Amino acid sequence: MDKQTVNLYFIMGTVNLAGRDPLHVLEEALKGGVTSFQLREKGPGALTGEELKAFALACQQLCEQYSVPFIVNDDIDLAIEIAADGIHIGQEDGYISVVRDKVGPDMLIGVSTHSVTEAIAAADAGADYIGLGPVYETQTKTDTQPVIGIETIREVASLLPGLPIVAIGGISERRAGAVIKAGASGVAVISAISGEEDAGEAASRLKGAVLLSLTGIEM
Repeated sequence: MDKQTVNLYFIMGTVNLAGRDPLHVLEEALKGGVTSFQLREKGPGALTGEELKAFALACQQLCEQYSVPFIVNDDIDLAIEIAADGIHIGQEDGYISVVRDKVGPDMLIGVSTHSVTEAIAAADAGADYIGLGPVYETQTKTDTQPVIGIETIREVASLLPGLPIVAIGGISERRAGAVIKAGASGVAVISAISGEEDAGEAASRLKGAVLLSLTGIEM
């Protein structure tokens, strides 16, 4: 997995949209420049069973149209069943080696990490990329770890220069530059795109902030 693939990593489920059409939001975000998409269907009212599978397949089809990797959060069986491009797991979701045995050699495996120690362990176990955070306070997820700040990103990036690092947690267009300059390969967002009236415009502006910082041009 190259680092450009995670420049703008969009995470969404139906529960994040307050009744709006999730497929419309996803397609607008894809048009706006999202480079990876993770389906995270969790929380009260989340889809399950055949409804979840049907929704996942519809999201996957859109991602394929825009040549963007489609990644499933946590649900390894679903990821295997629909041949997703990747699976993203948390610290509580089992050993990477066990997940790799289940999904095979080709599926991407991403891992949520919250410290330098966890990041190194994920890299050593063969993660294709890591999510690192929360960098800032966030209200989108209620089960978050303590805020880690910019310095943790800088330290992990210096220790693991070849590993794609996706910074997550409270990241906005205004904050994107700081995390990229600290060494992150990209930013992962939920509400910064799904919570905006124009998801495409929000994605485009975020992508621009990331790319400007990666090329060293001051905002």
